[in-house]
Amino acid sequence: MTSRIPNVVSIAGIDPSGGAGVFADLKTFSALGAYGCGIVAALTAQNTTAVTGIHTPPTDFLKLQIDTLFDDVAIHAVKIGMLGTAGIVRTVAEGLARYQPDNVVLDPVMVAKSGDHLLAREAVSMLKEALLPQVFMLTPNLPEAGVLLDARAPESVKEMTRAAERLRDMLPHSGERWVLLKGGHLPGNELVDLLFNGDRMVELPTPRIDTPNTHGTGCTLSSAIAALLPQRTREFRPVDAAVLDARRYLLGAIAQSGQLSVGKGHGPVHHFHALWQRGKAHQN
Repeated sequence: MTSRIPNVVSIAGIDPSGGAGVFADLKTFSALGAYGCGIVAALTAQNTTAVTGIHTPPTDFLKLQIDTLFDDVAIHAVKIGMLGTAGIVRTVAEGLARYQPDNVVLDPVMVAKSGDHLLAREAVSMLKEALLPQVFMLTPNLPEAGVLLDARAPESVKEMTRAAERLRDMLPHSGERWVLLKGGHLPGNELVDLLFNGDRMVELPTPRIDTPNTHGTGCTLSSAIAALLPQRTREFRPVDAAVLDARRYLLGAIAQSGQLSVGKGHGPVHHFHALWQRGKAHQN
């Protein structure tokens, strides 16, 4: 493991409740030993039950955010979340093309936990054309995979396998590129994620945790992977190690989410579950 503290940036939306988006990403980066930066690609009026409004910044100001940050700070990983519009997607893609950062993790946020749509339909084609070619890892859930593939969402692990293969075909064929297809929408007491790089399909099963506090789980997992990728470079199969450690962190955050009392709907996960427990232990 490298001793360097990586600088990781979230390019995503703002969720005022703190459960998802940039605020959740910054908590995750901090909990996992990375220095967090943030570029605001969208503003939402949102809580644990609904999204009541979305506002996107002018694309020239988004470009200014990207250029100002990357001109000064060495960025070791990028997490991309909610982008909202085709213009925002294009601006982010152009920024990545200029600076070519490593470890770009794309969580193609399309629908909030409340069911509200967060990505305009015309932005999906722009995401495929301009953004996917620059992605190191794509982390869709099953409904998002269906949208990206212009098909129904996978309904079994077997269908997930084929979807993961098709999603990997949408990424550049040269160089190391990964798909993490998340199977949390399948029924059952066990959920399965698939990690695929074009050659090796890794099945990642885990028991399902019975809790309503799942707001921002996708944001948290993708940001955890982004935070850990620069820190696992010296390990055997570093991508596997980063993903496994990120999933372990998220499962702990979900399991301890009952310690929080935030909102009346789908509550957030407990991003600082390990840190706060250590703090309490030291106080005792």
